Amino acid sequence: MRPDIKLIHALGAFGTATIHEAAGQIGALPGNIKPISMNMKLCGPVFPLYCLARSNINLHEAIYQAKPGDILVGSIEGMQDAGYWGDILTCAAQERGIKGLVLDGCVRDADDIDRLGFPIFARGLNILGTGKMRGGSIGDKIVIGDIEINVGDVIVGDRDGVVVIPSAKLEQVIEASKAREEKEDDVRKRLKAGERSLEIYKFP
Repeated sequence: MRPDIKLIHALGAFGTATIHEAAGQIGALPGNIKPISMNMKLCGPVFPLYCLARSNINLHEAIYQAKPGDILVGSIEGMQDAGYWGDILTCAAQERGIKGLVLDGCVRDADDIDRLGFPIFARGLNILGTGKMRGGSIGDKIVIGDIEINVGDVIVGDRDGVVVIPSAKLEQVIEASKAREEKEDDVRKRLKAGERSLEIYKFP
């Protein structure tokens, strides 16, 4: 089951750092998972998968099992330094309405992906090829870093990083994010008026 699209859009209006802090510092994926191009952003419901080392068959399969609007989120068994995704998979995903990829591994064909305008967050770029060994999982719970990720969770990515929020917490986190942004707007005004951050935050 996927969450309400209005809630997804509402969450995506906030930056990843705001969401992470407002949610109680939960959901942050490892910091080396970053957009392969600086201005890439994504937000949408998760479709998780788990690939065996040096095999990308589950990425091919997931494209055709995920729903339009989903973000593919993949973990890798052991060997992250290979090009698990490239321009061909990007074309296939776009034709199916997939809205992005978050991968705990590397990708390749970065220039072509840039031209296609498909947002990808990964550990980096690597030209090493992959095979098609069957195994792993598609559509089941995965773990990246220490974050458990399930179908229908919402994932948001920007230049700062990636955060995953369980679908049951969306409304709570959206309200907390609004409150946090309002508070920070007030702090900025007070700083511009000459107050010091030390006093505003009442640091000991």
